[in-house]
Amino acid sequence: MPARRFFRSPARSCALVALLVGAPVAAHAQSSSIGGVVAVSNQLVDRGLPVTPRTPVLQGALSWSTPTGWSAGLSASTETRSPGQIVEALAQGGYAWALSADWQMQTSLLYYRYSNDSHWRAYDRVELGNSLIYRDVLTIGVSAAEPVRGERGRGPRLAADIDLRWPLLPHLSLSAGAGIAQYLITPYAPRHTHYQYGHAGLVWDNGPWRVELSHVMTQDAPRPRGSPPLSPWIATLSRAF
Repeated sequence: MPARRFFRSPARSCALVALLVGAPVAAHAQSSSIGGVVAVSNQLVDRGLPVTPRTPVLQGALSWSTPTGWSAGLSASTETRSPGQIVEALAQGGYAWALSADWQMQTSLLYYRYSNDSHWRAYDRVELGNSLIYRDVLTIGVSAAEPVRGERGRGPRLAADIDLRWPLLPHLSLSAGAGIAQYLITPYAPRHTHYQYGHAGLVWDNGPWRVELSHVMTQDAPRPRGSPPLSPWIATLSRAF
């Protein structure tokens, strides 16, 4: 199943964005297919910003892809202590195409929706992203987001990411990434127009199972008033199907 290749940066919504945006990567070599992932993490993080407290978060995602490069997907996250409340949901549609034997390009349109009880509800947004991928080892992406509610009229908020996964041993890889993003919502005490984030860690995978441990870092990163602090370490256990 292509779902095994979906996970990328834990600094970006742990499994969710990575799973859905990555869906077209393997599409050209296969017939139309449906894949998915279930995962549990110690915190949900979105571009270096904490969405949930430091508590176990259950995540799930489904995606559909075609041999012509089209894909679509849905995902959701919930805290295990409040399983009836979705803290983040995501819908995606995308298209991928090969540039050469080693390089691919993919474009995705995403819609983020947060819980009405969350400090993040003003971060509901539509985002257009484009990624350049080298052999599922290096991914370079740019995106533009527009809030659905909250601050509007300032034009799209831009972001750029680079992620690397380098094999070290059988089943073990180095994972690292960095990004820069404009503030989606103006911080309460603005010093800059953007902030930086990144991660570094290790990934172990064997068949459908995957374990990832990463150190997440942010610089000049705003947080909604009353939102929880960021855990310096993000651990994720997942199973693809």
